Amino acid sequence: MADGAPPPRLQTRPRSLGVTAKISLGLVGARGHVGAELIRLVAAHPRFELAFVSSRERDGQRLADHEPSYAGDLRYTNLDAEAAAGQGADALVLALPNAMAAPFVAQVDARAPATVVVDLSADYRFDDGWHYGLPELTRADAAGKRRISNPGCYATAMQVAIAPMHDVLAGPVQCFGVSGYSGAGTSPSDKNDPDKLRDNLMPYSLTGHVHEREVTRRLGLPVEFMPHVAAHFRGITLTANLHLSRPFDLDEVRGRYYAAYGAEPLVEVTGDTPWVSRIAGRHHAEVGGFTLAADGRRLVVVSTLDNLLKGAATQALQNLNLAFGLPETMGIPA
Repeated sequence: MADGAPPPRLQTRPRSLGVTAKISLGLVGARGHVGAELIRLVAAHPRFELAFVSSRERDGQRLADHEPSYAGDLRYTNLDAEAAAGQGADALVLALPNAMAAPFVAQVDARAPATVVVDLSADYRFDDGWHYGLPELTRADAAGKRRISNPGCYATAMQVAIAPMHDVLAGPVQCFGVSGYSGAGTSPSDKNDPDKLRDNLMPYSLTGHVHEREVTRRLGLPVEFMPHVAAHFRGITLTANLHLSRPFDLDEVRGRYYAAYGAEPLVEVTGDTPWVSRIAGRHHAEVGGFTLAADGRRLVVVSTLDNLLKGAATQALQNLNLAFGLPETMGIPA
């Protein structure tokens, strides 16, 4: 147990939550870009409240000194897996790098199995025992789920672009993606070094990227993904090349996307080509730029989203709202 942490309390069933009762949420990995965005969302949420925020680097520091949107007296703590699971929070969000979630999940399973866990890493996206939380595509299976894997940012953009044409695809889908350097996290690397990215476009992981495998598994079709990082801080633009099993015209293509997303509050179908500069700081995804080859059997689609928001923190809040039976967009700015 981390020094100074309160003794753990065994939680075997969820506490009763009234229609206005606060829902407590713990966050592990609070110093990162996504953790900061989630803190801002939770601070303004009418039902969720922060029970603890854990960060090794900021242990003991006041949260309000780093996140002005938070007005309370909460301080960062440095909780190990056992201590985090023992805090009695109704929900635990893990905003950790890949391959670090398992000890926290094991302790929650053992000590507080009723706790809702949302994992933002890739660790459980391939685990059939976890709900894969891309609400626009998996909402029907969300009820009652307490182990929720948040999709990857690129994977969200790819699935939004591809899903409406899923049943008429012929062969692999090629996806060319460009992300702002916030997607590389806060640990220093070439991919988040503004000097090395200046006037540059940096390709990486050109085969076998985890989001390529994620989308291939979720959609049940081969996806070939080529990611790049650019000099802007936030936002993804994703261009998908779809080979079709029969000729289409643009009206039919647009009709499929409007049928899929026309009623979705956090996906906007646009007749224009989405620009990443228009999506930064916004909580929805945009899809458009529909372009057909002359024979109508090759379609190019563009999707954009903010990798820290709809690609991570906003989507996590969608999943938390669903898990607790709240309106899905509660606390998400328009």
